[in-house]
Amino acid sequence: MSKGIHRAAVLGAGVMGSRIAAHLANAGIPTLLLDIVPAELNDAERKSGLTLESPRVRNRMVTAGIEAARKARPAAFFVPENAAFIQAGNFDDDLGRVAEADWIIEAVAENLDIKRALLARIEKLRRPGAIVSTNTSGLPVNLVAAGLGQELRRHFLGTHFFNPPRYLHLLELIPGRDTLPEVTRALSEFCDRRLGKGIIVAKDTPNFIANRIGTFSMISVVRAMLEEGLTIEEVDAITGPAIGLPKTATFRLLDMVGLDTVVHVIRNLHDNAPRDERRDHYSVAPFMDEMVRRGWIGEKAGQGFYKKVTKGGAESEILALDLASMEYRPLRKPKFPVLDVAKNVDDTSERLRLVLNSEERAGRFAWRAWSEVFLYAAIRVPEISDRIVEIDQAMEWGFAWEMGVFRMWDALGVVTSAGRLEKEGRALPGNVARLLASGATTFYRRQNGRTEYFDFGGAWYRPVEEPAGVIVLAGEKERSRLIKKNSGAGLIDLGDGVCCLEFHSKMNAIGADIVGMMQAGLEETAKNFEAMVIANQGANFSVGANLMLLLMGIQGQEWEEIDLMVRQFQAANMALKTSPKPVVVAPFGMALGGGCEIPLHAARIRAHAELYMGLVETGVGLIPAAGGSKEMAIRADEMTGPGEDVLENIKTLFEQTALAKVTTSAEEARRFRFLRPADSISMNRDRLVADAKAVALHMARDGYRPVLPRTDISVPGESGLALIKLGLHLAREGRFITDYDVTVAHKLAYVMCGGNLSGYSKVGEPYLLELEREAFLSLCGEKKTQERIAHMLKTGKPLRN
Repeated sequence: MSKGIHRAAVLGAGVMGSRIAAHLANAGIPTLLLDIVPAELNDAERKSGLTLESPRVRNRMVTAGIEAARKARPAAFFVPENAAFIQAGNFDDDLGRVAEADWIIEAVAENLDIKRALLARIEKLRRPGAIVSTNTSGLPVNLVAAGLGQELRRHFLGTHFFNPPRYLHLLELIPGRDTLPEVTRALSEFCDRRLGKGIIVAKDTPNFIANRIGTFSMISVVRAMLEEGLTIEEVDAITGPAIGLPKTATFRLLDMVGLDTVVHVIRNLHDNAPRDERRDHYSVAPFMDEMVRRGWIGEKAGQGFYKKVTKGGAESEILALDLASMEYRPLRKPKFPVLDVAKNVDDTSERLRLVLNSEERAGRFAWRAWSEVFLYAAIRVPEISDRIVEIDQAMEWGFAWEMGVFRMWDALGVVTSAGRLEKEGRALPGNVARLLASGATTFYRRQNGRTEYFDFGGAWYRPVEEPAGVIVLAGEKERSRLIKKNSGAGLIDLGDGVCCLEFHSKMNAIGADIVGMMQAGLEETAKNFEAMVIANQGANFSVGANLMLLLMGIQGQEWEEIDLMVRQFQAANMALKTSPKPVVVAPFGMALGGGCEIPLHAARIRAHAELYMGLVETGVGLIPAAGGSKEMAIRADEMTGPGEDVLENIKTLFEQTALAKVTTSAEEARRFRFLRPADSISMNRDRLVADAKAVALHMARDGYRPVLPRTDISVPGESGLALIKLGLHLAREGRFITDYDVTVAHKLAYVMCGGNLSGYSKVGEPYLLELEREAFLSLCGEKKTQERIAHMLKTGKPLRN
């Protein structure tokens, strides 16, 4: 343990086990994945002449698990090649190899006897000091560990990964009675930094924190649905983004998880929580039992609450289950005026109040369901958690709620909702009564730049401590570290000589305000700081340029203003690139269009692992014109070795840009040449700003040498352009692209090839920037570009006209 975790073993190659192994592989951890030996051959193995002794047969379960992880959507691996970190084996032949592992994760079926039997075998084989965990969604960890020796019990604990492990931030760690504190600390640190997890150390109570509250909320929704007489589609319309929950809402989520699993969890809670005041709540609705009996358990069975059917040819249709008739029927669009209004409200708290306070059926249903959740969560402190903080984090990180239970209650108004509950004759939990009696009116408050939570035990507020190595930009601003700001961005003093440029426009869309603050930030850094970081903590780094402002300019024929806008954005990016002080950009989530071009000009990129980055301008009939097209030409030149033809690399990056391809991870962004070899990746987004600051400081103190604009970029000129045009002609003949796709692609190729130069030449960055700007302006004047921009603004999807 003192040497850290460098190798892992996962025992059980089912959906969860294989996905845990995949994420360990994403972190670069060599992982042994084992499962049982099949009892008989399948048809394919018989035809191939294999026997039960053939390694291919004996490792079939694991091979199938790895292959399923490869094909999973959303992808389990950052890049497919990461699967090479996983070694396949089986329990009979390879269990002894767990002695090589620093962390052994048992992830077999949720069956106490099966888990205990396997752990007994592991105990004889593991090396002393190796950490062993049982991955479970609710089995009592101390019960699983019963019968194990003391040395193993000291290094044993429960883990509860949420599926899919790559994407859901939460990991609950459940120490047993004998688990050494240093073991819990070591695993927490590893999973935080290497796997990017939000760690909650949970008590060994039934279904821990997230599933206890999540299951109760699901049952409350089902009960309220039956009482209000709503349909499946109506419930999903209400319990999704309208109140700050994911698009999967309630029944789409149940289809994803599997109704058989959910029923098992409900019964497990009923059986294992005899002192729960709401134990009667944990009963399975009759229609659920009937669905399980029929095998309608969700996506893995091809049907659940929803069913996808083929109408003929390639066309398909989604059907919904009518619970009254237990028959599938076409989807019916819910009609709730309050939801129509809520769609136009950006603030989640305001939407929540709008819906739950509505007197419509949707509002009555939502209040009936969520008021029960509020009351239940308040009663469960301190049984499942000593603080409200972990309950909220569990729901936000594990179920992807925008706000946890107590944050939702704050948004709704604690005093107002308490009065409503009392008026309905429902008693307030003692914890909530103590809060109100103390004079407090919220579960959380901001004080001196820090978040504080109400401690039910102490009957007053305590600070929410941020983990070491985490910077919260909102807190930095509140602590008087804000240097200046405008409507789109601000400058923050991060301390230690580092300035931060933070975007805060809607969706972090880039306009003149952000571009202006970029220049101001670079000037401020040159005068008063050692380095600058460009980062923010919004939903995404940036969705690109403000298309609405651009469309308005085009429609008003404000060509000089558009020309100036492009020149200023180009100049800001070049100033960033040639800054005398190092600039580190920290992209995460979506970094599209202009939000991709800014990082491309940084001295260094520190990216979050989940990075969806792309030059997507062709999707709206434009080309990258803030230096993006130019940077792709530069990267093509960098890829080209002595004696090699730059055109081959130009074609690769041209196709990537022309098709508006977007990466599915930071690792793939490296393949796209958006990240260079010196750029680095943070697995935990919470640590991204601090990590970027550390990189910036290291560069500054290591003697940073600014770069000069390139004057020697190799481009193929007209000969390369002619070959690309031929390829576009063939693609059009094959009807793979439209006429206007060809028009836009010609402009992009013209820039990346260096224009109409007579042959291979060396050009400078200013020359390519001028080509970019001219091509961009010419496309702005095209009617089809205007149609594409308008369609994107209206639907969020590209138009192929």
